[in-house]
Amino acid sequence: MQSYIMAPKVDCYGVHTPYILSSLRGLGHSGGPWWPGLLPEGSPIPKPPAKPYPPAPKDKLLPPTPSVYLENRNDAHSPELMRYCFTQPVVVIRGLAAALRMDLGLFSTKSLVESNPEHRVRTQRLQSPDQNLDSQGRTVWLCESPKTTTTIAKYGAYQAASTNQPHHVGNKISGDENHSLSNQHNNGRLKLIRFGTNCDLSDQKKWLPQLHELTKLPIFVRVVSAFSMLSHVGYPLLGLNTVQLYLKVPGSRTPGHQENNNFCAVNINIGPGDCEWFAVPEQYWGAIHNLCEKNNVDYLTGSWWPDLETLYKEEIPVYRFIQRPGDLVWINAGTVHWVQAIGWCNNIAWNVGCMTARQYQLAVERYEFNRLRGVKSVVPMTHLSWQLAKNIKISDPGLFELIKHTLLRSLIQSQLTTDFLEKMNLTVKHHGKRPDDIAHSCHDCEVSEIVFNLLPYTVLLNIKCLEE
Repeated sequence: MQSYIMAPKVDCYGVHTPYILSSLRGLGHSGGPWWPGLLPEGSPIPKPPAKPYPPAPKDKLLPPTPSVYLENRNDAHSPELMRYCFTQPVVVIRGLAAALRMDLGLFSTKSLVESNPEHRVRTQRLQSPDQNLDSQGRTVWLCESPKTTTTIAKYGAYQAASTNQPHHVGNKISGDENHSLSNQHNNGRLKLIRFGTNCDLSDQKKWLPQLHELTKLPIFVRVVSAFSMLSHVGYPLLGLNTVQLYLKVPGSRTPGHQENNNFCAVNINIGPGDCEWFAVPEQYWGAIHNLCEKNNVDYLTGSWWPDLETLYKEEIPVYRFIQRPGDLVWINAGTVHWVQAIGWCNNIAWNVGCMTARQYQLAVERYEFNRLRGVKSVVPMTHLSWQLAKNIKISDPGLFELIKHTLLRSLIQSQLTTDFLEKMNLTVKHHGKRPDDIAHSCHDCEVSEIVFNLLPYTVLLNIKCLEE
């Protein structure tokens, strides 16, 4: 196992960068590597948190879902709506599309089928939203989903043909169908369905009408907004700061997860059918992580579908609600959630980063937790922090201090690494940086951003981290 030297603690607040670097210069000659942590000094090693105490009472384990009903454009753009969403784990905003007079038909399968981008299709077993059973009819958390690739045109034909199957658009799987599913479980034969996932709509030339329609949304849920951290990354992170489309038939599932680096999420149901959502507040993610381990599923990289009875017994509150066509679902930072289509529908989704200290802190904590688990973070937090410092004036004092700390840690790491390279008689060459340059990851371990600023590379021009 790789051992690390903790980077020295330097009291740098209120001083200029040249003084910081001069006070550090030479310390890196003693050796390395140093753990380039972004959390404040003295912070505990990131780990799943204990379940909140005291536990929620039984009558609070199925709480009503926070809902807002919009009647007009002014309601949608009111500051009160944004503030309310920021304080709730999940919010379903009813009637948003109608209030803003959005043309959701632009995202219908009929409108999209003229284009043929290749995208992933998952094959899944048809099951009731309350259950996740294996081929032997046993309740399990592992949500099996083999992957294949097709085109929108082919999936559109499949979606249309499947309407002849015995389901009902916008309704839950009926009792007769549940009985049929039970027989299928007993026979060890579960019906396979297709779920069209991750169809990228980032190409403005190809999807200009669709992307333009989304500019009608309130500013805090827009794909591109100066008020979203993710709009300051400087390049596309597919599915995060770009729009992705999901084409569904009844039973299509998005397994349990938190969003990448705990950023907020926006999801609009295009229709014509409904989706059923399940959500758990961020404070309980550690409890669900532990349940995943008990069920032999990796919380970060596995595909899992929680058992509702188990969550109830473990005193974990679950929001459960229906998303109808035109409804927008807001997922706040860190909220655990999973979704199943109960009708034929399309959904569009993306992530946003609220300019709040809590959002940034949760993102950094997940960045460090991912690194400890050997999982690559999709969002390059050090790069993002420098972009935010360069692009905007931060008014939130808590957010200001957190970002400032990240910048200081990256300066310290760069100076220590430079000293170490000098001791090894290795030359550091200036490579320059274009505005659209992406954040680099190690070619071998792929743990994001260990190579920030200083980029060790091989004769094959493969970027390496210092530990490699």
